Amino acid sequence: MIKAAYILLLFGIFYQVNLNFGDSLEDMKQLLPNDLFEIPSSIMVVILVRNKAHVLPMIRSDHNFDNSIEVLEAWLQVVQSEYHSVNVEFDNTKHRHENESSPFDWPRTRFEHVIKLKEEALKYAQKIWADYIFYLDADVLLTSPATLRNLVNLKLPLVAPMLLSESLYSNFWCGMSSTYYYIRTDDYIKIYNVKEEGIFKVMMIHSAVLVDLNYRGAQYLTFDREQFRRQQKIDLHWSSTLGPLCRRPYEGPLDDIIVFAMSANCSKIPLFVTNELPFGYILQPLDSSDSLSQDLKQLINIKTNMIHDFEEIKEVDDYLKKYEPRVLKDKMSLDHIYLINLERRPERRKKMLKLFDILGLEVEYFPAIDGKKLDHNKIQEMNIKFMPGYEDPYHHRPMTMGEIGCFLSHFYIWQNVVEKKLDEVLILEDDIRFEPYFKENAEKIIKQARSLKEYDLIYFGRKRLKDESEPPVKGTDNLLHVGYSYWTLGYVLTLKGAKKLIDAQPLQNLLPVDEFLPIMFDRHPVKNWSSVYPKRDLIAYSSTPLLLYPSHYTGDVGYISDTEDSVLLNNEPSSNYTQFNQAQLKSDRELDFMQIKHESSQSHVKSSSKDEL
Repeated sequence: MIKAAYILLLFGIFYQVNLNFGDSLEDMKQLLPNDLFEIPSSIMVVILVRNKAHVLPMIRSDHNFDNSIEVLEAWLQVVQSEYHSVNVEFDNTKHRHENESSPFDWPRTRFEHVIKLKEEALKYAQKIWADYIFYLDADVLLTSPATLRNLVNLKLPLVAPMLLSESLYSNFWCGMSSTYYYIRTDDYIKIYNVKEEGIFKVMMIHSAVLVDLNYRGAQYLTFDREQFRRQQKIDLHWSSTLGPLCRRPYEGPLDDIIVFAMSANCSKIPLFVTNELPFGYILQPLDSSDSLSQDLKQLINIKTNMIHDFEEIKEVDDYLKKYEPRVLKDKMSLDHIYLINLERRPERRKKMLKLFDILGLEVEYFPAIDGKKLDHNKIQEMNIKFMPGYEDPYHHRPMTMGEIGCFLSHFYIWQNVVEKKLDEVLILEDDIRFEPYFKENAEKIIKQARSLKEYDLIYFGRKRLKDESEPPVKGTDNLLHVGYSYWTLGYVLTLKGAKKLIDAQPLQNLLPVDEFLPIMFDRHPVKNWSSVYPKRDLIAYSSTPLLLYPSHYTGDVGYISDTEDSVLLNNEPSSNYTQFNQAQLKSDRELDFMQIKHESSQSHVKSSSKDEL
């Protein structure tokens, strides 16, 4: 169904106004009847939806190629009665704007149309005496139910909730160039990464903006370039005192968000962004050459971030489930994918299963060997012997029962691979965070590995421990010759590689699995340990950028380590070997020269016809 929509929503929310006029006023407030409370603010929500059937019912539209309007109609049938009033206009006669090459192209006609809709909404809100107007783009996914209440309580003329994306893109600017375009600043990074928490005055806010219509300055706000120029003509002398961009008549682009920001900045109306709550996410603008399928991939990335950040994701209501895009599951052309998870960690398993559903991964749950159920007698029964002279390189302690259980979990999977003669498998642990476009990039790396003469193992996630040479693999774009590394978050293993690991008989000289693997590809710095394994011919590589990271680091809220924080071989708690409760290096964040996550994030950043990222 090809339609377009123009929808305006008016509703009220209840909020608490905090007044500090002394105890006597509070005493008098106690005399007020409970059933005669303050009338809540009226807020008109403006939602523009275009080709967002894969995102609705959270958002708004104009010209559509998909069934966005059908979704809107189904949504309105259920929720319309919850609003004070709903003003809807649907138009299914137009497919695209003049000179528009794709849904993500922004010709002049599209800007003019969006500006017209936003201006109409602003005038309509003033006409109906709304207290606030909230502009909400179809690319925004709000996750905090308290968003509007929080913004209203700030009592600011213009404010936006800070939104996260799959990269560093957000809905605010801290800097603007002499040509009115985006400049990234140090302040932007601090706000985005919540290095500082609070409310910040910025140059630009967009996509989710609350306007206080009772603020006298709101009459100067406009999205219309010509309207802004007329205002400047009247007040240019006054506005010239407000900064270099306001000292001349506006000659910038025909762009709704830039004009709106300039109309505020040149009218002495401050714009604010708040990062005090995790408000939600935003899909970043795409290039005109992109397709709607790319937008859907972004949505998948955002959904995985929601699971990582909140453990849960709101289920679509039953009446809208038929509109949810179906994600078919597969094994990424591998023979099998394993998930290692302790039975006593069902919350991690539940979270990972949700992620697999979103990503479309067909995965087998493999119960981990629980170190809490191991003791010296069981270890002796299994005929396990330990690496002579082994102690943790950083805390000088023996292995923990958790580390033994972790090794056995991986070892039994290696045996399973050999028994079933599986040519290529992916082994995942349950405390991982998927990078954007995981599946797409993983498939690309697997394809590159298959083009080589042979390979045994590919790290998808690891902790690089030494600033040593890791040259690229000739003939590939995303593989490195791997150096000494920790972590077994996720790795691809071949049948030949599994045989090499088992044939080394590691249970006769046991040490942690992420020490054993570097020994087997002969990049371990402790030669006394390496010499115990004479055949060190595992062919190992690492993906670049990395595709997996830990879900939590030492010091993070929710951090749990079932390997490090467990009983030692001598039955003492491992924490006794960590002076002053210092962070365990294996789970601590890497030093800057070891950290390549920034490169990973940047590889996904796309330029936009509207914003230069």
